[in-house]
Amino acid sequence: MGDLLTEENSKVKLLVAKGTFEAMRGAERDLIRNLPALSNDFDLTVATIQPSKELRESALENNFKLLSPEKSWYPSNGTIGKIMNVDLRSSTKAWKSISGLKDTMTKIDAVHLVSGDGSFGIIRLVPNQCPFHLYMLEPHRGLYEDVLHLDVRGNPKRNMNLTRLGLKKMKRDDQRIIANFLKREKVKISGNSSYSADRIEEVYGYKAGFIHPSVDFNEFSLEATHEENESWVNLEELPDPPWVTTIGHSGWSKGVWETISMLTGSGIGLVLVGGGSFEEIEDLHDHANSRSVRFWTPPRLTNLQLNATMRRSIAVVSMAHGEPFGLTPIEAFAVGTPALFVDEGGFRDTIDDGINGRLIARNDLLAWQNALKEASEHENRKKWAKEGRAKIERLNLSPEGHSKRIKEIIEEII
Repeated sequence: MGDLLTEENSKVKLLVAKGTFEAMRGAERDLIRNLPALSNDFDLTVATIQPSKELRESALENNFKLLSPEKSWYPSNGTIGKIMNVDLRSSTKAWKSISGLKDTMTKIDAVHLVSGDGSFGIIRLVPNQCPFHLYMLEPHRGLYEDVLHLDVRGNPKRNMNLTRLGLKKMKRDDQRIIANFLKREKVKISGNSSYSADRIEEVYGYKAGFIHPSVDFNEFSLEATHEENESWVNLEELPDPPWVTTIGHSGWSKGVWETISMLTGSGIGLVLVGGGSFEEIEDLHDHANSRSVRFWTPPRLTNLQLNATMRRSIAVVSMAHGEPFGLTPIEAFAVGTPALFVDEGGFRDTIDDGINGRLIARNDLLAWQNALKEASEHENRKKWAKEGRAKIERLNLSPEGHSKRIKEIIEEII
């Protein structure tokens, strides 16, 4: 294998795997954004048990092999299924059902696995001697934090002691999977921020490094294009200005309820991009109405429509709890919209308070109101946009930079 790396013009045969793509949230968007660069640096094969339209399009455009089962896998919804951790067995079965995956395993040089629903089911199928990089975006939050077990208002969905008791088997399985993974011959785990690397060490006792996600300036521009404007006016319903945008699902962990509360009396509305359950969205609308905050939940947006929504916002905001990295700040930098974020989690890796945006204590409502006023000032917007893009360049958060860091890790493991 060492000879392989020194041969001129040779490429490492890399299998990139992730359980699910259909939701097309931050993790999925980031991986698809990086696939063209990865296909340049590696002889690339991608495997998943739940592809998306965007992933299939990327495979065609970038000429890499895509492996997936005939029928997509979905995680279970039932409480009993969660308690018994049926997803681990069913996802492993789905990975085994992929035509050509077993043969591919005999030909690859390394695996790069991105964590998420269903991802760990492939681990047992990878030969023990195969170099293996696990890109763990965060330890399973449902097992090690309470935040995912709170309803949209921040109240426990059920008795927390019973919840923790019910998840004991799943937690044991998770610890066993990572312990066994670390016993392999050639492995490495990376988080996606300094915060997520610290969480990996706290949960598993493994000192992880980290690889930041990326942003592609080709997807964003400081000035609206004709195509972006067309995509915007074609939306059936548009929010009444002024507004701020928050990106993420409707659950408590993303801080949407608190964001609505924070906007009370400001005269500024909120656009939530990311959707959520019908019940949560209805509760958020009721909360917004009670606080006289205009609240808009658009349908699934194209990338151009997302750009347009951010660009027309006073700011992109987030009060998310323990976000491992957060693509939203760097995407706001790329568009040139002020980033106002809670001073927690991975947001600290990219936002320098007062330089390229604001990091604000969760409960300091006066500071949030002042930050909204700062974000409305032309000079601040111009300065923060310039400094935000400079931060992206200093951290080399391009897809090419991301792929280079993965390549360095894979070669190190090999």
